[in-house]
Amino acid sequence: MDDVLATVVVGYLAKPEGEAALEAAIEETRRRGGRLLVLWATRETDGDVEALRARLAATGLPFDLHPPTGAEPADDLLAAAEANAASLLVFGLRRRSPVGKLILGSNAQRLLLDATCPVLTVTA
Repeated sequence: MDDVLATVVVGYLAKPEGEAALEAAIEETRRRGGRLLVLWATRETDGDVEALRARLAATGLPFDLHPPTGAEPADDLLAAAEANAASLLVFGLRRRSPVGKLILGSNAQRLLLDATCPVLTVTA
């Protein structure tokens, strides 16, 4: 393996789909022997971020935790994946109604179509 660790980038929001994405990203990071880069959503409070930091530290994996830049979530994730030469991008998808399934959310669609690395989507 190279001296540079494989990077798994994950978008996190304290909701069921965000939790599922984080768990999948942790598992993939372990599998790849890499580091985890977590971008959390703006809804998180300082206490939530510290709890998330403690949770990530308990995994024993190398990780970085970054706030969003204020851009669209897809922009933040795509930029982070590209800047860190990510080996995988992970994000959660909400369950949708039958009609909603016909139209994938715009952020999810952008991530799936524009990512320069493999993408793993998870549901809660």
